[in-house]
Amino acid sequence: MVNQEKVLIVEDEPHALMGLAELVSGWGYRTDTARDGLEALERIQAWQPGIVVTDLKMPRMDGLELLSRLHDLKEQQAVIVLTAQGSIELAVDAMKMGAYDFLQKPVDPTRLRTILQNATRQRETERELEVTRRKLRDTGVLGPLVGSSKKMQEVFALIERVAPSNVSVLITGESGTGKELVARTLHELSPRKPKPFVAVNCAAIPETLIESEIFGHEKGAFTGALERRAGCFELAEEGTLLLDEIGEMPIGTQAKLLRVLEERKLRRLGSKVEAPVDVRVLAATNKVPETAVADGHLRGDLFYRLNVFNIHMPPLREHKEDIPSIVDAMLEDMGRKHDRRVSGVDDEMLSRLMAYDWPGNVRELRNTIERAVVLSLGDQIEARHLPPGFGMRTVRSTTGSEIDEDAIQLRVGATVDEAEQLLILKTLESTGNNKTRAAEKLGISLKTLHNKLKEYGNAASEQEQQH
Repeated sequence: MVNQEKVLIVEDEPHALMGLAELVSGWGYRTDTARDGLEALERIQAWQPGIVVTDLKMPRMDGLELLSRLHDLKEQQAVIVLTAQGSIELAVDAMKMGAYDFLQKPVDPTRLRTILQNATRQRETERELEVTRRKLRDTGVLGPLVGSSKKMQEVFALIERVAPSNVSVLITGESGTGKELVARTLHELSPRKPKPFVAVNCAAIPETLIESEIFGHEKGAFTGALERRAGCFELAEEGTLLLDEIGEMPIGTQAKLLRVLEERKLRRLGSKVEAPVDVRVLAATNKVPETAVADGHLRGDLFYRLNVFNIHMPPLREHKEDIPSIVDAMLEDMGRKHDRRVSGVDDEMLSRLMAYDWPGNVRELRNTIERAVVLSLGDQIEARHLPPGFGMRTVRSTTGSEIDEDAIQLRVGATVDEAEQLLILKTLESTGNNKTRAAEKLGISLKTLHNKLKEYGNAASEQEQQH
């Protein structure tokens, strides 16, 4: 089948130029050629190809300058750069300047064909993205992300810019800010949307298993490897892989990951065979990456390779003006989840939500709203549906700096029962709802803890019935 997409090949070496042109034409693309950047510019403006495959080092005008000129002219081509062995840094620079992807010489035909297919799909994705942009301007919504504040609009603009490309993205921000939602949105707005999105939390996997989880293993590769197992890279083939909490990955595994990213080839544990992989890799961390590199928790070369683009998610306390629209979106979602019709929040509750600093960010807001939806019997959630001690969970100094996130603060005049309840619930929260550990920390029996929690649940139900 003839592919109507136009591909311009730019290469100063005549045999390589003709070889690439014949190869790409054989796959059904319409092709043309240029011998350097200046000639390429003329052909681009006259012929308007959708894809440009260009060498980096050429006389008169090299590939990087060609990229720069195309950017200045606001041309929309997907540019694939070819780089010699040992020039990965130049290729990464090209990606930062807007290149779609890069390929090392000698060119792997299978890899080139895959990149061309992905770049072809990019145009259709960009048309869909324009519809999304109009919706974003009208409603302040981008996929599962919500916010009309300046900070969130800046995040949305970066997502729109980066999503259609194949570049790696490092997503940073405090825990609970929505880094995985950013990753999912990048996937949904990319040509890889029909393919798998796989997320793996590096902090949640034991160090002895993480290489197997990511790269896969052959039967007998280690004790307990009873059968062949595909890793996350293979599961995400042609799709997107999110490596969450990348700074928690062991340094040795980081070295192997860097090799896969640079060579686009994967070897399972226990295997002697390398297989090509086509996966877009995103990474996330709640640490300051430069600090993690300085502390030795993150390899500098891996950080450089992943950080082609950085998207930073702001903490909720820095864009509180988005809370009403975020809450509305959560209520709509939870209404479907719990089969409830909750139309909104009353003024007192909204005031308290806006006054709180949200150390747990959007994740904490979601948990708070979900609890209120479950407790509410009416069509609005109210301040009385907030957790006991809400707003008094973190002690701060007079300068506003945090003193101890595990501390609790009591209002003047609080009863002993209220203090006890707040202490028990805060301790339970700090153990991740592990009642056995919470009972040990509190110095009470597990049975006593269960009885106390039952009392609090009954009291909440009685209060709801009275209203």
